[in-house]
Amino acid sequence: ALLRHCVYSSRMVFYEVFRDSVFGLNHDGSFSVWKAALCGMSAGCFAQFLASPTDLVKVRMQMEGRRRLEGKAPRVHSTWHAFSTIAKENGIRGLWKGVVPNVQRAALVNMGDLTTYDTVKHALLRNTSLKDNAIVHASSSFCSGLVAATVSTPADVVKTRMMNQPYDDNGRGTIYRSTFDCLSQTVRKEGFFALYKGFLPIWYRMAPWSLTFWLSFEQIRNVAGVKSF
Repeated sequence: ALLRHCVYSSRMVFYEVFRDSVFGLNHDGSFSVWKAALCGMSAGCFAQFLASPTDLVKVRMQMEGRRRLEGKAPRVHSTWHAFSTIAKENGIRGLWKGVVPNVQRAALVNMGDLTTYDTVKHALLRNTSLKDNAIVHASSSFCSGLVAATVSTPADVVKTRMMNQPYDDNGRGTIYRSTFDCLSQTVRKEGFFALYKGFLPIWYRMAPWSLTFWLSFEQIRNVAGVKSF
């Protein structure tokens, strides 16, 4: 999980590069919401593609606890053993199994997280008397966590089901043929709100994480002499 977050944090670099160098801020320093959404989605896609192997290993290692409770022999013994085992059994491409739902989820999460934080923060600074301080950062992070959880929960449900389904000898899923097939089967068999199973736990996880991350991130930038996000 730690390794995954180290790689996935490249999303911040991607977002700022897209925002400042590709699209560019408006003359008044503002940034259009649609541009911010594109930047957030693109940053999430690139970062998650790089981090997808670590996400797969994380899921596999988390499943080991369940296997041990069932009295089964462990399949992996460490992070690096998990990487090598997957590569041996499925080839290097096997490390990117489930990359499509992973990237789709990351695009939605970062559209909700980065776009909302950036937009709300600068809207508060432009339209209120608040200064660029912890109050603004906390308010923006609360909004970003809520929006990110709302837009990403369906993708999270699909991603989890895709990654945990059994695969045949050809590496094809035996339950779902594709992300869209998983989405449609879930809605058809369980109803639309099945896509929001686990929403509250996801939000409860994302809300404190978002608050901690953004407050820390802004403070680190301030101490390092880098301009505010």
